[in-house]
Amino acid sequence: MSKKVKFTNINKSTFYATLRKRVDGYFEENELSVHANGAMWFKVIFFLGTFIALYIGILLGDLNIYVKLSMAIFLGVFGAFVGFNICHDAIHKAFSANQTVNKTFSFLFSLIGASAYVWSICHNIVHHTYTNISGHDEDIDVAPGLIRFSEDEPVNKIQRYQHIYAFGLYSLAMLSWVFRKDYKKFFQTKIGSQVANHPKIEYFNLFFFKFLYYFLFIILPLIVLDITWWQFIIGFLAMQFAQGLVLGLVFQLAHVVEGTSFPELNDEGNIEEAWAAHQMMTTANFAVNSKVAAFLCGGLNRQVEHHLFPKVCHIHYPAIGKIVKETALEFNLPYIESPTFFSALASHYRMLRKLGKEAYLEKNTNVSVAPCLLTSIKVPQTSA
Repeated sequence: MSKKVKFTNINKSTFYATLRKRVDGYFEENELSVHANGAMWFKVIFFLGTFIALYIGILLGDLNIYVKLSMAIFLGVFGAFVGFNICHDAIHKAFSANQTVNKTFSFLFSLIGASAYVWSICHNIVHHTYTNISGHDEDIDVAPGLIRFSEDEPVNKIQRYQHIYAFGLYSLAMLSWVFRKDYKKFFQTKIGSQVANHPKIEYFNLFFFKFLYYFLFIILPLIVLDITWWQFIIGFLAMQFAQGLVLGLVFQLAHVVEGTSFPELNDEGNIEEAWAAHQMMTTANFAVNSKVAAFLCGGLNRQVEHHLFPKVCHIHYPAIGKIVKETALEFNLPYIESPTFFSALASHYRMLRKLGKEAYLEKNTNVSVAPCLLTSIKVPQTSA
């Protein structure tokens, strides 16, 4: 990509200016910090404490193999929750005003198998800027040729069934992240439109923290646990599949549901919307009234608020969400939301089917029309 995409419609930038003023006013009037509060620290203790307890229990607990397998699955699920609730805010520098605290919690990302540095580029910079823009937002580049998320991409035969197999592929997401994705992204020439010019220390960090993860979750368990190699593989894969499925579902429900758009670039290679308006059109919430979803998802069920205010701790999203929704409606911008997790999941399923099977059938129906029409045309006979 030779040039960066620009958002050209400055007329709609007044929406974000107005919204920022109102949200800033909310924090000032209530004398609140935009960072973590007591409730947020409780979540840190709960999720991180449960994650560590499960890990130690698997290694040292005198438990039968089936109990340990169940604990491995929950370890994967809580790994995702640690990522949602702690690491995500820390990497966005939203957790604390103290950058040492943010950096410390960012390193916890290594304990769930991912590189905080690579994620900060792929997610914070590329995804948050170029949301749902095919060829620029690498978060929608899930499995090229297998998963089609944008109408701008060509559709192929196998994608007729993506609404069925996509969820299985999501469960492989963490396994890919642990062994492939971070290395691939790190050594690409560009990540999105960002030139991959990494500080030397990040080369060390990448391999050091990957080795730390491999030691903690592969080498040490094989040394400590009294199990066979194939029992270990079953447990390790169960953990990875559980973590990958939770991560995949929560992230996809934020951008690939009915109502969200996948904007195409204009002739100049730009987007004809202001950045904030673009976020409102490409991002969706789900289960915003569910306390369970708010507690487990780390604010990722309120992606609209997160994309507009990534440096505000997610614990504040329910409060500022009311302001965001009212302001969006005032400026005639969409505020896309599904009432529950399962309604969002159903919407995602329908989008996969629409972009896969329905798009393929439509494409091939259009192609096959021409020959049929030709056979119905009678050519006049001429006499010699």
